[in-house]
Amino acid sequence: MKNVGQFCESGYQRLERKGVSRRDFLKLCTFTCAALGLDLGLAPKIAEAAEKNLFKKPVIWMQGQGCTGCSESLLSSVDPGPEQIILELLSVRYHPTLMAASGDQAVQSLEECIAQGKYILVLEGSIPTADPRYCMVEGKPFLEEFKKAAAKAEIVIAVGSCACFGGIPKAGFTGAVGAQEVLPGVKVVNLPSCPVKPDRLVGLLLYYISQNTLPKLDNLNRPEAYYRFTLHDSCYRRLHYEKGEFLEDWNNPNTLDWCLYHKGCKGQETYTTCAKSWWNDGANFCIYSGSPCAGCSQPEYYEGFAPLSVNPKEGK
Repeated sequence: MKNVGQFCESGYQRLERKGVSRRDFLKLCTFTCAALGLDLGLAPKIAEAAEKNLFKKPVIWMQGQGCTGCSESLLSSVDPGPEQIILELLSVRYHPTLMAASGDQAVQSLEECIAQGKYILVLEGSIPTADPRYCMVEGKPFLEEFKKAAAKAEIVIAVGSCACFGGIPKAGFTGAVGAQEVLPGVKVVNLPSCPVKPDRLVGLLLYYISQNTLPKLDNLNRPEAYYRFTLHDSCYRRLHYEKGEFLEDWNNPNTLDWCLYHKGCKGQETYTTCAKSWWNDGANFCIYSGSPCAGCSQPEYYEGFAPLSVNPKEGK
């Protein structure tokens, strides 16, 4: 079995024959190792993945107004894990939260990738339009930088409710909007929920990379496979709804599994597969944990559905 040095040297030689310098190879390996915090014993896998990634779709991941929850959701996923997603599917060239580089080095990486074009652009977080000062990147308005990146992108993917429709920031004073509103004429693939469900992003990328086309989208540019039916359609509490059994008192143990409609559940208005595809490799999802659906995959979230605890029966 080759040691790390032999493996990397072989990798360098192969890359040099393809016109890629040793410096570029080391930079990519360093980015991957630092971003994932992997053990040095995995260096052969890192080197091999980095070499292969030169021929995979490069990715620019930009962050606007948000809480970084979508990135955290991706990194906390169990199956597939973040190392599988980043090393085996993507060549992530820029990600403000994950990349090892900072300052001028990070900006250089972003600009070099934009200059090359033909990358996948991912947006996390909303885009403020009321005043550019609400979100700046390296001293420049985020809106301008995002449009610049979108101009040369192969596809644009909005992950999470904020990036798709404005999300929670839209309820504020920043004029927050989703990617589609600032990119007229550009088809943006929306993957709403708060945060994004990792399996949806991975599934979309796998489909696009293997088929070189997008899956069927609905009228909100969401992959129909994930947003065709309402949560209410497949909710395990549906039978209680049909019986007219609604949870009214959280302290009554005999009714805790009853329908949450009277506690503000937006499941009847929310198109999502959450009831079928649970978080963290099937560990849980909102309804099962006792929380009413907040409708986070819909354009109305959050402002149009607030306050989330409204009892539809009482109207207050």
